[in-house]
Amino acid sequence: MSDPLRRIDALVEEDTLPAPRIRQQLRVAAGLTQAEVADAIGVQRVAVARWEAGLTQPHRGNRLKYAHLLRKLAAKHPDAAIEGAPNEG
Repeated sequence: MSDPLRRIDALVEEDTLPAPRIRQQLRVAAGLTQAEVADAIGVQRVAVARWEAGLTQPHRGNRLKYAHLLRKLAAKHPDAAIEGAPNEG
C-alpha cells in the first residue's frame, strides 16, 4: 500500500492518530485553539500541546475521543490532512 493510502487509513481507524504535525494542522485549519480541543476531550490544554508536539500520546479513552475529533476535522479539511501541508503553528 502506498504511503498516502496508509495516512488515509490511519485517519479512519478508530483509535489511530495521524502524525503530530497533522494533528496540529487539522486543528488550525478548523480554527480551533488547543484549549477548545482540550475542553471538548476533557483534558488540560497542555495535554493537547504535548500530543501535537509528539511528546506524549493520549490514553485509550482520550485517544478514542481525540481520534474521533481528528477524523471529523479531516473530513471537513482534507487538505490539512496531507503530509507536507503548510504548518500554520
